[in-house]
Amino acid sequence: MFAEVLELPKLVLVRHGQSVWNLENRFTGWVDVPLSKKGIDESISAGKKLKDVEFDTAYVSHMLRAVQTLHYVLLELNSKKTPIIYHEEKRIRNREHYTGDKKKELPIYQSVDLAERYYGNLQGLNKAETMEKYGKEQVHLWRRSYDVNPPGGESLKGTTIRTIPYFKNHILKDLQDDKTVLVVAHGNSLRSIVMYVENISEKDIPNLEIPTGVPILYTFDKNMKMLEKTLL
Repeated sequence: MFAEVLELPKLVLVRHGQSVWNLENRFTGWVDVPLSKKGIDESISAGKKLKDVEFDTAYVSHMLRAVQTLHYVLLELNSKKTPIIYHEEKRIRNREHYTGDKKKELPIYQSVDLAERYYGNLQGLNKAETMEKYGKEQVHLWRRSYDVNPPGGESLKGTTIRTIPYFKNHILKDLQDDKTVLVVAHGNSLRSIVMYVENISEKDIPNLEIPTGVPILYTFDKNMKMLEKTLL
């Protein structure tokens, strides 16, 4: 029975650790900033919680704070597999071909489709100062609603246009093959995936918060019905 449970498909989502702009309370979006010291510590902590998990594949945003988080997580794993990043850009991907022992490797697929929501004209602005200028209610709509775009930016609905097809075409296929999959990305790209996985309504999605550096473990049955969700 225990062996059967182990063979069930599992998905682990990790939002990157605190970034330097999270620390400064600034809208980050697609500005490619690194982790803060706290963010590094959070990433190491996430890795320790996942140390005994044997991942079959991993997916990561192209952005530095997500890549750094994945790096620190991998350092804590007991797995003997060699992590190898596969890039989307065609001229890179065409030169990544080789013949090797894939059973001893952890393939990592890096994608812009998993990037953070694009905050447009808000990027770089202090959140508290933005609330003073536009009002708390308006800023809350820009940050948490499903289909309200920030000025010049992308709503959560817009984010789903890239994240959900990517999830279905790549991550879900791995899960359907009974694989254990790790995804390291961002608050809003992961919110969109969680919305899909948990079938959360547009009305309820504003209440969902993804904490930094906290692994979320989903276990599915063979028909991809969610059996359990655990925050590690």
